[in-house]
Amino acid sequence: MMTNPNRRSDDLRPVPFPVLMADIGGTNVRFGLLVEAHSPVRHFPTVQITDFPDFATAAAETVLNATAVMPETLLLAIAAHVAALRTKLTAASRTMEPAALKEEMNLTSVITVNDFEALAMALPALHSDQVIPIGEAEPRDREPRVVLGAGTGLGVGSIVWAGRRAVPIAGEGGHVGFGPATARDFEIWPHLERLHGRVSGETLLSGNGLVRLYRAVCAVNGAAGGNSAEGSDVTSAAEAGDPQADEKLDLFVEYLGRRAGDFALLLLARGGIYIGGVIAPRIPERLSSPRFRAAFEGRAPHRAILEKIPTFLITEPRPAFTGLAAFAVLPERYAVDLSARRIGV
Repeated sequence: MMTNPNRRSDDLRPVPFPVLMADIGGTNVRFGLLVEAHSPVRHFPTVQITDFPDFATAAAETVLNATAVMPETLLLAIAAHVAALRTKLTAASRTMEPAALKEEMNLTSVITVNDFEALAMALPALHSDQVIPIGEAEPRDREPRVVLGAGTGLGVGSIVWAGRRAVPIAGEGGHVGFGPATARDFEIWPHLERLHGRVSGETLLSGNGLVRLYRAVCAVNGAAGGNSAEGSDVTSAAEAGDPQADEKLDLFVEYLGRRAGDFALLLLARGGIYIGGVIAPRIPERLSSPRFRAAFEGRAPHRAILEKIPTFLITEPRPAFTGLAAFAVLPERYAVDLSARRIGV
């Protein structure tokens, strides 16, 4: 018997309100509270995951002690491959156990998604004042969209449409291999510090990636300054006029454009490629320079295809909550298998 792909499954039954939302990255935890379906998201201070013994304590001290509203649902977006019983964060030594959180926090329901699954859910809901176009191409409705975000790591997510429903797709695209393409690349690559013995997108396009790239450029140029420990140090050095740091930022933009073009071709993402994370929004002028689009479009024999695919910089500071809130309000608009990721009602 054929099933109706647009019928609401039990996984996508209504979410009990109020909803506590948490975006858990490799370094920070961000909280939001959605009291009811049509209320604005209330935001709370961002905290570091290592400042608390566990997630429940972080939620209590950051949110629950600051409001009289007690949540019924906890909606988690985690920077990790989400598993049924427990999920270990990719970039931090913490494990999330939804069933235990449900009991400890006296919740009705706990729903867990990947952080870039949440960002993918946000893409159809982002407004023009939450993004900056990079280039002049226009998006097509109901066509695949991809989001890339460089921060502690490099995250990648996408969303496609099946019938009237949107299908968010999480993946580990940040760990896809990245090879040299230009003469300058071949000079730099021998000096790159490998991540897990290889060069992937995350090796270069992340906070630590900025440092690796800077050290490699310094080594090639025979310049001092390769001891910077943080990506922010390298960005500050570029602002202070350090030529190695300046080239590093140009290369970061070029490599980000190249990687974005790879995923645009993979899905023929005519709905657009969206750049998020914490690094890219700090350098909007560089992303708007010709370097990004040139690297994005440089994909012979398919340059003509890529010229018509739009790219955007996400300026919304907490875009994951846009996706989580959209899901909480109307889960049936999405096709998401929550059979192993929803605990409770």
